Amino acid sequence: MKMDVLLGLQWGDEGKGKVVDVLAPQYDVVARFQGGPNAGHTLEFDGIKHVLHQIPSGIFRSNLVNIIGNGVVLDPVVLRKEIQGLGKFNIDFNQNLFISKKATIIIPTHKLLDAAYEKSKGDKKIGSTLKGIGPTYQDKIGRVALRVGDILAADFKVKYDTLVEKHKTILSFYDFPLDELAELEKVFFESIEFFKTLNLIDSEYQVNEFLSKGQKVLAEGAQGSLLDIDFGSYPFVTSSSTMTAGACTGLGVAPARIGEVYGIFKAYCTRVGSGPFPTELFDQDGEDMRKEGNEFGSTTGRPRRCGWIDLPALKYSIMINGVTQLFMMKADVLNIFENIKVCTHYQLPDGSLVDRLSYEINEQEAKPVYKTIKGWNQSLAHVANYDDFPSELRNYVSLLEEELGVPIKMVSVGPDRKQTILR
Repeated sequence: MKMDVLLGLQWGDEGKGKVVDVLAPQYDVVARFQGGPNAGHTLEFDGIKHVLHQIPSGIFRSNLVNIIGNGVVLDPVVLRKEIQGLGKFNIDFNQNLFISKKATIIIPTHKLLDAAYEKSKGDKKIGSTLKGIGPTYQDKIGRVALRVGDILAADFKVKYDTLVEKHKTILSFYDFPLDELAELEKVFFESIEFFKTLNLIDSEYQVNEFLSKGQKVLAEGAQGSLLDIDFGSYPFVTSSSTMTAGACTGLGVAPARIGEVYGIFKAYCTRVGSGPFPTELFDQDGEDMRKEGNEFGSTTGRPRRCGWIDLPALKYSIMINGVTQLFMMKADVLNIFENIKVCTHYQLPDGSLVDRLSYEINEQEAKPVYKTIKGWNQSLAHVANYDDFPSELRNYVSLLEEELGVPIKMVSVGPDRKQTILR
């Protein structure tokens, strides 16, 4: 059996949580492979909205195993709050949530470092969520981070204090106050004791054993491909590999065991934080798009930047991920537009046209070149299957399939899990 991968193809917020929830009945296991509490996966069903930050999106399906892989950075405080917040759903976390001992831990001073680094950048800040993600991955690469397995060691407090002293030295350079550290540490160590009661495992063995037994595993990514540390719009990126390759390193699964790669994208584009965004709208269309799509960060609450769909960027993400199926989300947000624009190329300052998201796009201003098509300009509330789509929406789907060269197998026309049309 091969492991399927589900990931975002834009700058995050594509709707991965909803799709995992919809696909979950087809799988035995859902495993998160990277990111941390900066993720906000929103699920909506039975009239209730849920936002998950660290727990895999299959948690509401009682027959599924959910695994937090080694590629994830975990905040014990956030995890405890998240589990407590799900208490009303009678989820048996002892039966269906497992955490890799090799996952890295976010400690209180990581958050302080995040704030200090971001403040020092001034108007060049990258738009960090200030959850401590970057500094934690920094320590991981620097081989000084703490991992989940460390909390079980007798000398955990010694290891913790050693890392904190290192962080304090850096914070003193930035003249950053430590006033809140004592309270942060109190809650942190309380959460560590709770953490010890969970299922802490060597997840790479568990995932591979599931596959060997013929059980179906879905790897769930966080953020989006255009925020990948290597292939995203650097330096305005996250600190991990958000791509298919990240599923291999974040779960300990060989590339040969990758099956379907589901690429999720919005029918338009959004971005939170700084960084290039060629199709960003600064006019009333952009404001209407934000309002109609309720485009505010599920983790930060920040308003998202909005713009028309960007085909060169999507083609790039499809290529580097090896996407086999596409899922288009939030088509209903475009209900309000009489005409819809599709970016097919970029015009560079020298006048040349390109359809590649090359290194230079990050370094120089690229002007989007649009193709305009007729919108459907009507509600999709009545839609129950693909044949119910307005002809203009079917034309939009066909245009994107033709340009992208990959079939669009799912179209979302509303936030509820029932408003998901499979083709």
